Amino acid sequence: MKDLLVKRSSAGLGLFANKPYKKGDEIIEYLGETITTDEGNRRGGKYLFELNERRMLDGKSRSNLARYINHSCRPNAVPELSKGETQVKIFAKKKISVGEEITYNYGPQYFKIIIKPLGCRCEKCTMKK
Repeated sequence: MKDLLVKRSSAGLGLFANKPYKKGDEIIEYLGETITTDEGNRRGGKYLFELNERRMLDGKSRSNLARYINHSCRPNAVPELSKGETQVKIFAKKKISVGEEITYNYGPQYFKIIIKPLGCRCEKCTMKK
């Protein structure tokens, strides 16, 4: 996708804007295999996106560019579920400039279990250090 670019970020690889986005613009869809929560728990991995109590998307495929969106405590994007809870689209939460990394907040449970023990590497948190 020419509007987005995968490159190095403070948290490894990240997804960066290759065009400007206005608040409310759709950036990308989070793609993946729809699986049960039980199957997701069995598989594990960090690219699982919870749709509801029973289903999730396994976005581990490299063709899912949205998997490169990193967590931020002060994000510039937000994921939204479709009404039928079958799709996740990422929208600009505010203006995003060319070259800016796309980020969203992964939520309190993921933060507590996965991010906090290792230390948050988002721009807001690394600026504090």
